[in-house]
Amino acid sequence: MVGYHAPLMSLRRNACPISATLVACAASWALVACAKPTARSAQSAPVEKLRLKVIRRFPHDPHAFTQGLLFFEGKFYESTGLNGRSSLRRVDPDSGVVERGVDLPADLFGEGLARVGGRLFQLTWQNGRALVWNLATLRKEREISYQGEGWGLCFDGRHLIMSDGSDTLAIRDAESFAKVGAIVVRRAGQPLRNLNELEWVEGVVYANIWQDNHIARIDPRTGEVTGWIDASGLLAPGEARAADVLNGIAYLPATGHLALTGKLWPWIFEAEVVPDASPAVK
Repeated sequence: MVGYHAPLMSLRRNACPISATLVACAASWALVACAKPTARSAQSAPVEKLRLKVIRRFPHDPHAFTQGLLFFEGKFYESTGLNGRSSLRRVDPDSGVVERGVDLPADLFGEGLARVGGRLFQLTWQNGRALVWNLATLRKEREISYQGEGWGLCFDGRHLIMSDGSDTLAIRDAESFAKVGAIVVRRAGQPLRNLNELEWVEGVVYANIWQDNHIARIDPRTGEVTGWIDASGLLAPGEARAADVLNGIAYLPATGHLALTGKLWPWIFEAEVVPDASPAVK
């Protein structure tokens, strides 16, 4: 979400094709697992420790306060935040050029972004308004009201999954945006809070953790974190001093890799998730 901190002075915190069967099952698991959270064993399974192997990097607008990122048909779609600077944009990966963009009203703080067919759903932080855009034209089609804060958003093929900075992900109807379930997230049996930008990848949810250089891989059936990805060190020291927190995950279906960036980062990194040599997290 916001993550507006040094050097900026903190405000608060801030697709390989998936088969229809897998999508439907995973979505159903999410609803079943979280409509009525079950008690978890005190001895949770070890969390796989992972790291990133950078493959290449793409130029990124260093003035973009990235809140949501996705990739579709060769283009990045990005939601940026901050009052008076929030936007929705379609970006050419190779050049970093914004091919089409729209500025949000100055009172709206842009947040998470997800694609549902030919539409884009864009959250706002504390405005309680989800903006629905036409994917091709980036023209606004409608607005939907919701309660609470909006941070990250992704689509599992059937439902939208939304974070609000807590340890709970809301499951929402992809047409009405009504809340129809929830996923309570735990890492090694403990609540994992500050869940931020989200991405759905082959039946699991990847989540940025606000103000942390790790990405959680979450099983939507149980809410358990199954993987803990070290995403530190992507920026050079000089670049890091001028940037804000890690935020923004997109899936690159042609390679199966992730695209990762952050608020005010000069690059989007394509990276492969690989095992870490150190022992699994207990």
